[in-house]
Amino acid sequence: MANWTQCFWYCGIYMILIWSGKLLMQSRPRFELRRALIMWNLFLATFSILGTMRTLPELLYTLSVHGFHHSMCNPSFVELSKVSGYWTWLFTLSKVPELGDTIFIVLRKQPLIFLHWYHHVTVLIYTWYAYTEHTAPGRWFICMNYMVHSCMYSYYALKAAKFRIPKWVSMFITTAQLTQMIVGCLINFWSYQVKMDGRECQVSYENIKISLLMYASYFVLFAHFFYNAYLAGGKKSDASIKRKGD
Repeated sequence: MANWTQCFWYCGIYMILIWSGKLLMQSRPRFELRRALIMWNLFLATFSILGTMRTLPELLYTLSVHGFHHSMCNPSFVELSKVSGYWTWLFTLSKVPELGDTIFIVLRKQPLIFLHWYHHVTVLIYTWYAYTEHTAPGRWFICMNYMVHSCMYSYYALKAAKFRIPKWVSMFITTAQLTQMIVGCLINFWSYQVKMDGRECQVSYENIKISLLMYASYFVLFAHFFYNAYLAGGKKSDASIKRKGD
């Protein structure tokens, strides 16, 4: 990850492909791709579940043995733990293939909302940048993301396979995403306060500012999505929530 700025090339290629793909698909019939979609979401769900199983125990151990401050400010999860460090590296790399989510949206001619591509691009850039610093709060960010993605991709796989899933399940997943953003903001506030107090914490001020801006913007966008999808009850929201599963 020495050349972390390579991620900008991936993002640039990604943006070119999705928007040129949308133009090409305007005059073409949509692709079904249901089996491929099921397999894709099953793969990402399995990866996320395994990631949760390999990183969450380290976080819980650190909390119970070393305390909250250590879990927030010491990057031992990536520098000392071979298992957690390996799955942190895989997590960082995984943000590139996850861009493939959008291919299904474009080829199946489903609504491509701003939240979707903005989230993919900014997560990729921040994750690669933060990995080079071995950002200590990343221990929390990675575990939360693995857990939420375990539920989210499992849900998408079941939806693609035509299983009827109660509405409360999708509401729970979006609520979990909102909670993730709130916790992310709180972690950044706490890290900033620790550094202002003169205590050691392995995270730069620049990283805190970028991460806080990112999580705050996600919260606003996911809150707006939640309102449109579950409270407003419009057709547009229905189409948006089904962007991967149907």
